[in-house]
Amino acid sequence: MQVIASAPAKAILFGEHAVVYGKPAIAMALNKRAYVKVWENVENKIHVIIPGLDIKGYIDFKNGEIISDSPKKGILKYILTSIKKVHDGSGLNVCVNFDIPIGGGLGSSAAITVATIAAVSKYNRKDLSKVEIAKYAHEVELEVQKSASPLDTTVSTYGGLIYLEKGAQEIIQLEIDYDIPVVIGYTDTRGDTGKLIVDVRKKKDKYPGVIDPIFDTIEKITEEAREAILGNDKKKIMELMNINHGLLDALGVNTKELSDMVYTARNAGTCGSKITGAGGGGSIIAYCPDGIEEIISALKDIENVLKADVSKDGVKISVLRG
Repeated sequence: MQVIASAPAKAILFGEHAVVYGKPAIAMALNKRAYVKVWENVENKIHVIIPGLDIKGYIDFKNGEIISDSPKKGILKYILTSIKKVHDGSGLNVCVNFDIPIGGGLGSSAAITVATIAAVSKYNRKDLSKVEIAKYAHEVELEVQKSASPLDTTVSTYGGLIYLEKGAQEIIQLEIDYDIPVVIGYTDTRGDTGKLIVDVRKKKDKYPGVIDPIFDTIEKITEEAREAILGNDKKKIMELMNINHGLLDALGVNTKELSDMVYTARNAGTCGSKITGAGGGGSIIAYCPDGIEEIISALKDIENVLKADVSKDGVKISVLRG
């Protein structure tokens, strides 16, 4: 038996970094996905291959050791930790593919984690609910990253447009009857999410009177943005994105490359643009209701670019019987 599961990437529209401190956030699932296929390994090993990253290796399930000659094997930690949640330790082959920029602030680790948990649990004939998948996936990110909000794993599990309430008390699906076409610009340089979260925390501890009001303002922006999205107020959405970007810059997570993309997008047409994700490299998102092709053309001249839209589908599972 083979099982294939997939989960969408995500882009945070409003609230990154502040969400770590219990503030609300809004994110959208993107129609770009991670795919995880699992099937029996007769040698009783956990063998993982990620062709797109030229990563392959074995996982010692008993002691948690990752055995691989690949220099970039950080993603294997997410896969190993995910497998531990739902697997009995028998032999397993795991193949991961994706059409998401890895480490670009688009929730690639969350999408791979969600898809791995879904695929391996189904392989073991466990029918997990989406609530359970999201819970396990968040636990994996906490274990690997040491600090993580439930936003990324929730969006990858459920899909759609998600509003995470203050204090993560409730996750609300925002029902809209229109598309949100966005352009994602991303650099070849990747930010270290864990380090960036720690750096922001250090600033907060050192200058609480300065940083806490920034988080409070991001919270107000997110609340305003929720109403703007529900009311399809395109101009307000764009203006709030631009303000949110300035506050992320103030937190120190911006870079020249990200800033160049943000302002290139704005100069190419009427749009709101900001960092999406942790920053320090990675991605920006530009919401361009009109003239989206002009934005794409302008960004292509300086960095990598992809066009995306909301994915209404969250995690999906299919079983193939050999």
